[in-house]
Amino acid sequence: MTTVLDPNKAKTARRVVEVLEFFDEQNRHATVMDIARRYKRPQSSTSELLAILVEMGLLYKDPSSRSFTPTPRAAMLGSQCQPSLVRDGRLSMTMDRLMAQTGQGTAVMGMVGLQVQMFRWMPGAQPITTSLPNGLSGGVLGPLSESAAGWLLLSTLPVERREGVLRRLRAEATEENIFNTAELRERIETSARQGHAIGPAGFGATAQMCAVLLPTEAGERPMVVGLVYEPGQGAEPQTLVAMLQKAVQECVEAADKIRLPL
Repeated sequence: MTTVLDPNKAKTARRVVEVLEFFDEQNRHATVMDIARRYKRPQSSTSELLAILVEMGLLYKDPSSRSFTPTPRAAMLGSQCQPSLVRDGRLSMTMDRLMAQTGQGTAVMGMVGLQVQMFRWMPGAQPITTSLPNGLSGGVLGPLSESAAGWLLLSTLPVERREGVLRRLRAEATEENIFNTAELRERIETSARQGHAIGPAGFGATAQMCAVLLPTEAGERPMVVGLVYEPGQGAEPQTLVAMLQKAVQECVEAADKIRLPL
């Protein structure tokens, strides 16, 4: 039996997520108009939605500036069932450190269906050019076949399942993004052997990406951390890979210093 989604309910769910994704290191506060302009939404319905999120305890509202900020509840929703490096904050600290050390855009990504999604994006010192309407940000999606992060994520799949995913990716690719399956398979296998990938950033960007897999425990889905840079800006890919690998190793070792209640 095929489930038919209610367009209005789906739209509401999307708008709630958009509001929460708006807030990041550069946007710690937002007005109704900030969010309405960003997502091209009506001011009236945006105001109503924000009022509901305040009522639910997901946003604070400053009565003097009439601006909104996320509450701790927004950050804690779902956090207790996440991998330990997310739950205890080690991944966020690793990203902060990488961005400070390199000055490059830093991203954590995962696999959602046939796509790579940026779970978190931290822009670097230099802007990244992309065809996306609102630029790179948390939540953006791109085909697995078009980025170094995608190659690494594909390398975690069993071979039989991976081949099926490659067939679907090729069948659904636009004419200008059609790929040679044998060449992509080789890139994926090389990424698996090396434990890292260097290639296009994807997401409609002209940039390049260095990426490494994050450690996972049984039952956890793979994630990738990557550094994104524009070619010609002096970034040395192998140096960036070494920094990523060191940061991930330190992230793993930090677990021994954290004492969490059972």
